[in-house]
Amino acid sequence: MSERVVKLTLAYDGTDFAGWQRQKDCRTVQEELEKALGKMHGHPVSVMGAGRTDSGVHAAGQVAHFVTDIRSIPAGRFELALNKLMPQDVRVVASEEADQDFHARYDARLRRYKYFMYTYGPSLPHRDRYAWRLQKWPDLGRLNRMASCLRGEIDCTAFAAAKDPSENRFRYLHYAAFHVEGDALVFEIAANAFLWRMVRSIVGTLVELDREGAPETAMHDILESRDRERVGVTAPSRGLFLWNVEYYARPTRQGRRLKPAAHGISAADIGVTADAVSSGQPDRLIPGIGWIRKDA
Repeated sequence: MSERVVKLTLAYDGTDFAGWQRQKDCRTVQEELEKALGKMHGHPVSVMGAGRTDSGVHAAGQVAHFVTDIRSIPAGRFELALNKLMPQDVRVVASEEADQDFHARYDARLRRYKYFMYTYGPSLPHRDRYAWRLQKWPDLGRLNRMASCLRGEIDCTAFAAAKDPSENRFRYLHYAAFHVEGDALVFEIAANAFLWRMVRSIVGTLVELDREGAPETAMHDILESRDRERVGVTAPSRGLFLWNVEYYARPTRQGRRLKPAAHGISAADIGVTADAVSSGQPDRLIPGIGWIRKDA
């Protein structure tokens, strides 16, 4: 088969992005990646990510996939070529061949997020870019006792943002706990999927409950209430990282075989001229790879 599915692992600084998903008149990670792939291929290429991180949220291990019709580049070489075509605030950490039926979003077994906080020392610009500065160090043991209810299949309606379109608000939570990394307080949570702004809402609520001296059953009571009005503040986006995504050993749906699709991406979006499109894929020079002939 001439077309292949390539799996990418990406890291990015979300500060100057309006999130992962392509949006009109906004800079997004998906847009930058699709522009680079379009330049490589000479035509629009659609990318699917494992999770739609919000504006300002970072990633250490976002996963995405795309379908390529370039046969001459080994999958592992896409990492080098794409990093030469993209800005410094988004990097491809790894690229590899995937099963023809692999889907970055639907085949994910769990997504793991980490949220970073700190209290010690002065407020430093380079640190405030990636962490939430708290006024005082919370009670770690108490936080974890309150978070202990975040296990198994849970109705997360209370933590659903008003604009969340999800009809089913049950999620399976594998793990949720606070721990210390160096001088940072880190909240780590893993689930099959998350509602929009759910992690930031959970973090903000737990920190606020601890600060107010709420009973240790308070988080459980909020979940049971399904009442958004009882939830605390939403933690700032700057402390949140999509840490990694884990997958099942095999694609969850055999025979899915994706077709390349532009999803509204035009040739102008990726810098391909009308002449090049009308004459087929032109020969093109790919940074780090070399010249690719139009029949390769």
